[in-house]
Amino acid sequence: MDSNNANFVTPTVIPGPGPIPKNIGKRPPPTAISAPVERRRSSQRSIKRKKFDDEVVESSLIKSEPKKFVKPEGPVQVEGVPPPPPEKKKLKSKSKKSKKRKRATADAPNKDLGRWKPQDDLALITAVQQTCDLKAVHLGIKFTCKFTLKEVQERWYILLYDPVLSKLALNAMYQLHPDNVAAIQARTLFSKEEEDILKTIISVNSQPTVDVFQELLQKHPTVFHYARTAKALYNHWLLLKQYHLLPDQSVQPMPKGDHVLNFSDAEDLLNDEDLKDPADVIMEQELSIADRKNKKEIRTLEQEIPKWQVLVDSVTGISPPDFDNQTLAVLRGRLVRYLMRSKEITLGRATKDNLVDVDLTLEGPAWKISRRQGVIKLRNNGEFFVANEGKRPVYIDGKPVLSGTKQKLNNNSVVEMSGLRFIFLVNQDLINALKSEAQRNT
Repeated sequence: MDSNNANFVTPTVIPGPGPIPKNIGKRPPPTAISAPVERRRSSQRSIKRKKFDDEVVESSLIKSEPKKFVKPEGPVQVEGVPPPPPEKKKLKSKSKKSKKRKRATADAPNKDLGRWKPQDDLALITAVQQTCDLKAVHLGIKFTCKFTLKEVQERWYILLYDPVLSKLALNAMYQLHPDNVAAIQARTLFSKEEEDILKTIISVNSQPTVDVFQELLQKHPTVFHYARTAKALYNHWLLLKQYHLLPDQSVQPMPKGDHVLNFSDAEDLLNDEDLKDPADVIMEQELSIADRKNKKEIRTLEQEIPKWQVLVDSVTGISPPDFDNQTLAVLRGRLVRYLMRSKEITLGRATKDNLVDVDLTLEGPAWKISRRQGVIKLRNNGEFFVANEGKRPVYIDGKPVLSGTKQKLNNNSVVEMSGLRFIFLVNQDLINALKSEAQRNT
């Protein structure tokens, strides 16, 4: 027997139910019993019930406790089969943990640092390095939020002495765009040394140009901040001059009256081009597209103006008034009614290529009607006539009107075209008013 399989135990097989033995109910000889037989529980009553076969078989079996399976230590190797590869679950968990840690460290600079943004931290650090005065920084720097002096002091102490938050702030500042960094540093406060050099330029009876301040930058590169430009120095010098902070202005008396720089003069000094908003190309494209759509809708409405010569109204159970101040006549059908509001209208079947004033397809099946079936016209004498221009005849009060002929239309005349019947109603009041007006003009 192999030593590797020494720990395995062959299970005992219990025979299934077979033929009933002859010595049923007899005790087996003591030599045939390998284990002590437990005493079977039985009733002490004089009358005992009969035993069934299954109870007899179960009671005759030898009860023995099965041996427990002992798991071998280490992997069991079978001859001819290579050992299984080591499990990689722990390695995967380690790799996942390392990835999570890397993501956490990568996203750490982007965490919310409260109301303080990276732009505020950069402006605070740059301004403090220039002036070494937190009160001046609080008054002179425009942050993204309105901070109190206490909040500015606490933030500066955090950047100095809190290693965790200061590291996060630095990582966030490193991710700023270079253009944003240059703009923030260009707006920083002027140091006392920089203002002392600017005060050396005389303001009395002289108007320095930008070239003069460019020479100052070249002469004192270590004093001025590297983000300073000649234009920025010139604007700051004008502010010093405006508030009489130049040394040569102390000798002169303070200006009074019209000589004082008022708000309108200061507004004139501003450059209008700098105040203009940058051109938004995407917005201009959207506006042009919207303008084109509006013009297209106006053109389609202009093309649909002739359609309003005849209004179509659905016929319901409630009988509305047939006429108004603009309706000359009404062609009333079973489903719809056509209000005639011009002196001449066309009848027929509307298609994509052919437009008519009265589309008879709204009333019912009109596939036998011509695209231009006829024309109803009001003459100056107040009489209506219908002209048949289609292939099939038009019936007026049961009389056919052939193609190319005309027929007078009276009030309550019945007009029939290819199975569609209409009643022609005339607005006599409006017709009489038109007659009287025509007679006056003549």
